[in-house]
Amino acid sequence: MRSANRQAFVVVCAALLLSGAGFPARAHEGAMKNDPNPQMQAQEQATRATIDRFNEAFNRHDADALAAFLTDDTVFEDTSPAPDGRRIEGKPAVVEFWRVWFAENTDAHFEAEEMFVSGNRATVLWVYHKMRNGQPWHLRGVDIFTVRDGKVAAKLAYVKG
Repeated sequence: MRSANRQAFVVVCAALLLSGAGFPARAHEGAMKNDPNPQMQAQEQATRATIDRFNEAFNRHDADALAAFLTDDTVFEDTSPAPDGRRIEGKPAVVEFWRVWFAENTDAHFEAEEMFVSGNRATVLWVYHKMRNGQPWHLRGVDIFTVRDGKVAAKLAYVKG
């Protein structure tokens, strides 16, 4: 996807899926520095830090570390099966899903390309890399996160194609 199209895609996703009316100007990382509301800025920094730590544990394939970043009532919406994916609810079920997924996808790595944060919500544009049939393979997608009390309460995943 061309850079301009990708940027437009992210803006549309953020506008539709982040809470509040419209796309907040402060949602982009660079704009956070100009946010006149210190409480909102602190919340957005905390949200970003939580998701960064979650993604680091994810890329280590560390299900136990991921568990520390999940609320007890966390929700994960997977991208498959098509067309709507499946919904997994509760920390034990989500951790077990990731434990099995990591064992089956030992070379998987997610690269976060961009993150847009508004309060306790975030949209993360990513690329999933792995080997398929001995060849490098990738898939592009977006996660919509909700963070509560420093933990991931929801991770809703969407993919292209």
